[in-house]
Amino acid sequence: MAGRRPEVRPAGGGGTNPAVAPRTPAGRRRSRRRVVAAVAALVLVALVAWPVGLLVWANGLLQHTPALSGAASTPGTTYLLAGSDARGDDGGVQADGTEGQRTDTILVLHVPTSGPTALISLPRDTYVDVPGHGASKLNAAFAWGGAPLLVQTVEGLTGLTVDHYVEIGMGGVAHLVDAVGGVNLCYDRDVNDADSGMVWTSGCHDVDGTAALAFARMRKSDPTGDVGRALRQRQLIGAVMGKVDPRSLAFDPAAQVALVEAGTGAMTFDEDADVIDVARLALAFRDANGEGGVTGTPPIRSMDYRPGNVGSTVQLDPDLAPAFFTALRDGTLTPGPVGGVPTS
Repeated sequence: MAGRRPEVRPAGGGGTNPAVAPRTPAGRRRSRRRVVAAVAALVLVALVAWPVGLLVWANGLLQHTPALSGAASTPGTTYLLAGSDARGDDGGVQADGTEGQRTDTILVLHVPTSGPTALISLPRDTYVDVPGHGASKLNAAFAWGGAPLLVQTVEGLTGLTVDHYVEIGMGGVAHLVDAVGGVNLCYDRDVNDADSGMVWTSGCHDVDGTAALAFARMRKSDPTGDVGRALRQRQLIGAVMGKVDPRSLAFDPAAQVALVEAGTGAMTFDEDADVIDVARLALAFRDANGEGGVTGTPPIRSMDYRPGNVGSTVQLDPDLAPAFFTALRDGTLTPGPVGGVPTS
């Protein structure tokens, strides 16, 4: 009997190629694990690369201006924040005869070596010695010599060396508020102020950037003048920072980009500052406005001191202010509000 011929299957035809083993369930699982591992690696790279790239990009957006005096360091870290308004002055300081850009708000933020972080408002009309110009209002230093002269004047007044300077353009505040989706602000008076545009019903309200800017600018309808305006501006900045929640921003790149663009557009920093310094500033501001922080003004003797040639000024208490600034430097101030408008 003839032998049976072996079956030959065409190489490109149907059936199973004996040279290729069928994929087993275990093989399929290994393949899926490799895909998952590759995707996870890509996600990890993105999570690491995005914030690094964001920091590098943000650092490149920072606006800088010469400001620091180069004076010997004092203990702790001191930030000087100056709020300027491109509209120009809204009245009340014309009698001193100075011209140039004004700063409406001057804040000293100090992080001591130990003790509470403090945010102290220096009224813009504070009567001080301006280096090279003699006695005048504090914001005249900014008009005469910009950031460098303002820094030197504040250092002479407080005894603290300014480590970083931040200039906040009030016009950019509206964009910053809108970038965080609006803020909630409180003021316990009805206001209809034509100069600032603030229209307010006593209480707390959610506001957009335009209303927040009016809230920060209003002065003439406030019986406490510059001191009250400084309080509202601190409240506004604190409200913005309170909306910057790292947990919600972590997975919202668009919000991160909008916030960086608004923040860097609204602020100008000293020549040495980088994004790390900006982050430290934000943390210090939040600490000062927290339960364990210090906020307020130096001791004030008079809100209408008239020494001649400069109109009405704010006089700090010459007996109490030096000790106050020493306690500020050393971190020995008691947490809570300090200073304010004198009651008598």
